[in-house]
Amino acid sequence: MRFKRLFIFILLSFCLLPSCASFATTSNDESLVNAPVAILMDADSGKVLYEKGAYDKMFPASTTKIMTAILALENRNLTDIAKVSYNAVFTVPYSYTTANLQVDEELSIEQLLNVLLIPSANDAANVIAEDIGGSVESFASMMNTKANEIGCKNTHFVNANGVHNESHYSTAYDLALIGRYAMKNETFRKLVSTVSYTLPATNKYDMDNRTFVNTNKLINNKSGQFYKYATGIKTGYTDAAKNCIVASAKKDNLELICVILGANNDVNTNTNKFNDCISLFDYGFENYSYKVLKQKNSVYKVISPSNASSETKNLNLLFENDITVLMNTADSDTEIVPDVELPEKIYAPISKGDVIGKVSYTVDGINYTTNLIAGQDIEANSIPTIVIKIALIIMALWIFKIFLGNLHSGKRYKKKSRGKKKKSSPYRFSY
Repeated sequence: MRFKRLFIFILLSFCLLPSCASFATTSNDESLVNAPVAILMDADSGKVLYEKGAYDKMFPASTTKIMTAILALENRNLTDIAKVSYNAVFTVPYSYTTANLQVDEELSIEQLLNVLLIPSANDAANVIAEDIGGSVESFASMMNTKANEIGCKNTHFVNANGVHNESHYSTAYDLALIGRYAMKNETFRKLVSTVSYTLPATNKYDMDNRTFVNTNKLINNKSGQFYKYATGIKTGYTDAAKNCIVASAKKDNLELICVILGANNDVNTNTNKFNDCISLFDYGFENYSYKVLKQKNSVYKVISPSNASSETKNLNLLFENDITVLMNTADSDTEIVPDVELPEKIYAPISKGDVIGKVSYTVDGINYTTNLIAGQDIEANSIPTIVIKIALIIMALWIFKIFLGNLHSGKRYKKKSRGKKKKSSPYRFSY
């Protein structure tokens, strides 16, 4: 009997849970990717749709250059000129990619960003770092400050290009945050979607034969791993980091950020970073979409404000903006109950567009909120005002009447007190 009661209690507890809606959770199906570390993030909300070792510290290799580009775009104009130093050229280790920049060569920030992000030139990263920070070390400090501002918790940079260093690390989650942030900049988006670029002749290089092809095969329709929805961002590789990529793709109104770290070194196999990205992007687009729950200016409900005139007693509460939510396709038919904030009493007069309250929908841990506004003007009822005025007039007349009555009574009293004097007695007595 005791166990039966316990079973009934547990069953009732589940039935009485406050939320009636359940949503699909983040996938961690390791079979989706071959790399040891991966993440798939919604670019708009920042929601993680898939993760595998996403919070493990890893070497980021040249995906580091995303942060270098962010600081260049936020601290310099594209037309600003930077000069190539000896240190910027000759501190790049042998076998690392360069743009063959020349000592004392002068290039614009835009030119440097193109060779930084398209062929992944390590010398260009050094030039940018020295121009903005004064030194690579100072620039790395700026990178770490910016990473903290973006929300990174497990990232530490010691250089601007990702040349291997044991103290230079990040995580897939942090790199997704950095990539998401960078893609909000339209200039950055244009740069990382460029398939090839040629450096023009400069003061130290009189030919324009320095042509480079983007290392991101996802955006190149001539590569065997082209992905039609791909929009950027940046690849990376070192012996220690193995193959890395921060990639983006957009289909309809859904944009995704994918990070793959520590992938198989053999780019010719089906287990490489590009195929892992394609697998995650396909998973995201097949299983998630943005759904318009409520449209702007649609009616939430009709209410009757206190003191409203009979002609305007019904007020339409409208959604000020669209409520568009990211949903798993498995949850598309799930009813979502809103959380509504409205005053206990709403009084006329009200003007069209006035904010009356707020409505929120929570889907899979993300809150979507907009104001509820008045759909039309609401006039105050004039009858109570007239009644109050009449009551005041009647009260004033009543007080005036009492005052006159008291005044009249006082006069009569005085007249009575002024009556004839008593005649003295005719008899006199003497003692």
